[in-house]
Order: sequence, then C-alpha cells, then structure tokens
Amino acid sequence: MTNEVNSQPPIAWRYCGSQIKMWRTDAGVGRDALAKEAGYDYEYVKSMENGRRRPTLRFLQIADQVCGAGGKLVAAQEYLKPEPFPARSQEFMVLEAEAIAVSWYEPLLVPGLLQTEGYAGALIGDSSPPLDDETVSERVAARLRRADAVRRRIGVMYGFVIYEAALRTEVGGREVMREQFQHLLDMGELRNVSVQILPFGRCSGVALNGGIVLLETPEHEQYGYIEAPKVSVLHASPGNVSALTQAHAMIRMHSLSVEESATFIRKVAEER
Repeated sequence: MTNEVNSQPPIAWRYCGSQIKMWRTDAGVGRDALAKEAGYDYEYVKSMENGRRRPTLRFLQIADQVCGAGGKLVAAQEYLKPEPFPARSQEFMVLEAEAIAVSWYEPLLVPGLLQTEGYAGALIGDSSPPLDDETVSERVAARLRRADAVRRRIGVMYGFVIYEAALRTEVGGREVMREQFQHLLDMGELRNVSVQILPFGRCSGVALNGGIVLLETPEHEQYGYIEAPKVSVLHASPGNVSALTQAHAMIRMHSLSVEESATFIRKVAEER
C-alpha cells in the first residue's frame, strides 16, 4: 500500500469519544458502570472515549440510554462511517491493525504486509516525485511495523492472493527478489497465514481490475479497501463490500492451492 504514515485515529473518533465522556460525566455515570452496562471491559471503553477506537453502534446506543442523551450519541454513528476519499489509507491502517480477518489480493506487487525491508525500500525509494532519505526510512519502518503484526497476531487470519505478475516484476534487483521469495514461503508456513498464487491466464477479467483488501473488525463489521495512485477508497456500505467480496472470491477460486503456490514460488525463484 502507498501513503504509509504513523497515523492518528480519525478526528471523528476522537470527537465522538469526547462527547461520550462529557455526557457520561454530566449524567454522573462512572466509566466502570457504563462498561458493565454495555458488556465491554473498562479499557475498551476508555479507548473509545479517548478516540483510539471507533465507538460501536451498540456502545453508542447503550451510552445514549444510560446517559440520557436523547439520541444525540446514537446520531454520531452516521459520521463515524468511513468516507470514500482522501486520507483513507490512514483510517484503513487503523482498522487493519485491529481486524480479526484480512483477505488481500494484489495483481502487480507483493502485498505490503508480506514485503521485506529490501523490497519495501526499493518501492518507496523509487517514488515520484523523489523522497528524501529520511522520509524513505520512516515510511519503510512504518510498513515493517505493520507487517510485524502478521507474526504477532496469531489469532488473526490473513489470506493473501498474489497475481503471477507480482512475482515476475523485478523490484530492487535479483537479490532483493530472492529474499522476497523466501520470505513469502516462510510467511506461508505460519498457521494463521495462507499465500496463494493466481497464474497468468486465469480469471483475467477480474484479476486485472486492481487490488482488493477485505477486513473484518472485532465487532464483525465488514470493510473493503481499494487503492490507486493518489486515490484510495474505504468502502463500508454492504453493497460495495459485497461486490468486492464476490470479486475476491472469484479470484481465489481460480488460484492455486497453498501447496501448489509454494511450489510455484520456488519455481519462479529458481528461474532467476
């Protein structure tokens, strides 16, 4: 993914959280009491009030009722839905960091969460207009911190599908690609990760339309994310997410199995 930054949670989350806290305080309701009523633990409620987590609809409904907000807190739900344009990559990364399931398809590049330092550095270092060395280093480090979650969050399911073109595109030179191939094989052996390859000639009509990322949150909300140069869209509407989910399912259906994919990656690596 592009536009990697050390992002703050969206301002709408922080504003809504502060409103919840104000209504709760004015009503004389303790955070412990609200947490118990809503069925969340204390730290989860604290995170929502401090804007680090997006307040869930269920929590807004209970907080509204307990604090006597008369529908004012529930009304915030409409403004907490992701907007489709600019800076969506920042909100996407916040959701990605908390997701319980990630399904990712990439047609031209290795998915960001599977990139090595050398591969990420080559991509970011070739940005146009050129970036200074410090910015490149910061963005590579941010990408690697995101990628580290795949190993750390064993309870999260990560499914990756990569079009053959991404394996054939030489990024950073032969040594960088050799390291990247081995990293793909190593990551594919993790019990919470699947890596599949979509060979040339399969499902071309859908596969060439661009990358797709599907996310499921701890509240079982579904999001779909797509990205192009300078533009990214985070979909929350059921219709759009459904369309992306169906496209992803079609791509995955035509992909090689996990075992076949590992053999395919080794074959491509040997050809270099």
